[in-house]
Amino acid sequence: MKLTLKNIDLPLAHFALELDAELEGEVIAIFGRNGAGKTSLLDLIAGLRTPRSAFIQLDGIVLTDTRSGRSLRPQHRGIGYVPQDGTLFPHLSVLKNLTYGSKRGNGSAEFSVGHVAEVLEISHLLKNSAGAISGGEKQRVALARALLSQPRLLLLDEPLASWDESLKAKGLKLLERVREEFAIPMLYVSHAPEEITAICDYMIFLDQGKLARRGRPKELFTARRVEVFELE
Repeated sequence: MKLTLKNIDLPLAHFALELDAELEGEVIAIFGRNGAGKTSLLDLIAGLRTPRSAFIQLDGIVLTDTRSGRSLRPQHRGIGYVPQDGTLFPHLSVLKNLTYGSKRGNGSAEFSVGHVAEVLEISHLLKNSAGAISGGEKQRVALARALLSQPRLLLLDEPLASWDESLKAKGLKLLERVREEFAIPMLYVSHAPEEITAICDYMIFLDQGKLARRGRPKELFTARRVEVFELE
């Protein structure tokens, strides 16, 4: 994946998200304090926020260019977005939630409901109501639904935040398997260094909407200054 973010200027409540960066890698982490602009950056890439200025290009395809007035609609960007709350339809079954976002008639066994459900270990939940499953299960269903849209990029916002602490190791293993099975690039928002070092190749650190540091997670976390990475 090559993601170009240029002339980014998105007003937020107390500051503006301002970035110029070229990001390349398979799984890139976005790390920072609460309110640093991490989710807003995902929203912007997904086409859900309107910036003052921005040039966003994914693998040669321009998603947003405020100078020319170009802005692809969210559904035309080829991006799968899994927000923190999962945004499932609680009145529908898990299966109906999954098929709502799937492409029909593509004949791909890799992106079949059965295969994706097996990878994410939700096959036993397909008949259940989406409103009756746990937070961690909802997050897995939301991720499965995003995968079934066969995106060119996955945006994951704190994907393990709703998991019990005792189950987060299992969640990381599932995410690692998703990476291996589907080879879809990801932008991964998390507060947890252990998650980032386990799953991500590269990391950017946002501080009040600005790019403060960037590099390989293990190197940054090993050599970090405590005051720079303090999240309280």
